[in-house]
Amino acid sequence: MILTRLFGTDGVRGVANKALTPELAYALGRYGAYVLLRDSEARRPQVLVGRDTRISGHMLEAALTAGITSVGANVLQAGVLPTPGVAYLARRWQVDAGVMISASHNPVADNGIKFFARDGFKLIDSVEDEIESLMKETAQGIKTSFWSQEDGLPRPTGKDVGRVEVRTDGIDAYVSFLKGVGPKDLTGLKVVVDSGNGAACQVTPRILRELGATVISLFDSPDGLNINDGCGSTKPEALAAAVTRYGADIGIAHDGDADRMIAVDEKGNLVDGDHILVICGLHMLRRGKLAKDRMAVTVYSNLGVRAALRAAGGDVVVTANGDRYVLEAMRVQGLNLGGEQSGHIIFLDHNTTGDGVLSALKLLEVMQDESRPLSDLAAQLQKYPQVLRNVHVKDKHGWEGNRKIQSAISQATEILGDNGRILVRASGTEPLIRVMAEGPEEQMVNSIVGELVAIIGAELGSLGEGERRR
Repeated sequence: MILTRLFGTDGVRGVANKALTPELAYALGRYGAYVLLRDSEARRPQVLVGRDTRISGHMLEAALTAGITSVGANVLQAGVLPTPGVAYLARRWQVDAGVMISASHNPVADNGIKFFARDGFKLIDSVEDEIESLMKETAQGIKTSFWSQEDGLPRPTGKDVGRVEVRTDGIDAYVSFLKGVGPKDLTGLKVVVDSGNGAACQVTPRILRELGATVISLFDSPDGLNINDGCGSTKPEALAAAVTRYGADIGIAHDGDADRMIAVDEKGNLVDGDHILVICGLHMLRRGKLAKDRMAVTVYSNLGVRAALRAAGGDVVVTANGDRYVLEAMRVQGLNLGGEQSGHIIFLDHNTTGDGVLSALKLLEVMQDESRPLSDLAAQLQKYPQVLRNVHVKDKHGWEGNRKIQSAISQATEILGDNGRILVRASGTEPLIRVMAEGPEEQMVNSIVGELVAIIGAELGSLGEGERRR
């Protein structure tokens, strides 16, 4: 069996039971546990497993658990839990590794598997490469499937087989942690929460109510099929309407695994990750709590973010797209705040990954400390016109070597000059090419992106709406 690249920018993802099969989940559990736990000094290593609310979560959890226990490790099944909850509990419960089963903001048919080391950080590229390399070597070397009994990995029997324990206290522990690092009293605030029918349903509304806020909770009844369905951080329209209807101070929306958060101000306007970074970054800067007076952002963050920080005496560090690269820059440069426009915000003083619930609490804390409405705080960011479009293609590979595409990118870059920029990249998890342009005039930016999208679609085979759904 020849395996293509498994690990993307955020673990392994694919359509559940088609690309991400139970067999693959078993193999990832088995090989991942072997690589992560072989140096463990524990007699019986432990791996924490959490999942979001997708219908395929139980299936993949069972297969993953079988793989992990087959090499002699114990599994703690925490059930439905936000991804940042798994990262936190990996440290809090002192387990040897953590695994989250989720496809984040993707549709319900998709799912994913991402690993965390014992320190709560996502795996570095070299560790993922080693897991994948071992799987490929076994599959190709013995000319059989990589879940064969002849894979050369430990295969304990009898009392040495791994055990499974169901833990029902994960949410309580995570909630307790969050209440200890956020605002102490939210009495008087009215908050609308859109949990996206995902992993935050039993977390965010509960915390806010326990802190005294009046909470209107939306999309908090997951049935396995409705995760991210017309709701959540990528579809905030219903949230915005509810904020104005109920006269709320703020709206909060999460994605399926709650590692990201976007907000809506009291007027119903979107407050995205760039706004939140500026609001929290300037607040921390003014109080001497922003490490090195800098924060990390990606190449997709609006140029206005840098301008806002510099005007206040701070600055930004720009990284490649993806929260793992933001985190890497933060750790290397000693920063404590970073994130993405999409709402992955990392408060490294408190957690080791993007945490949508923590981000919501920190944003509410700034509103309280500064006694300012969210719309006023968000106005601290003056955005440059920016257009981002996704081109769904038949084959996302080879675009970097395509002469017509590269020529079009060069021409667009020349047109924008020093007053803007253009970014083109392939998605790490989906068959699409992302095209983003930013500049002083919206009409110009729209025109440039439209031309590039047409050329990319023609060269790589653009997929129509019907083809995408198959």
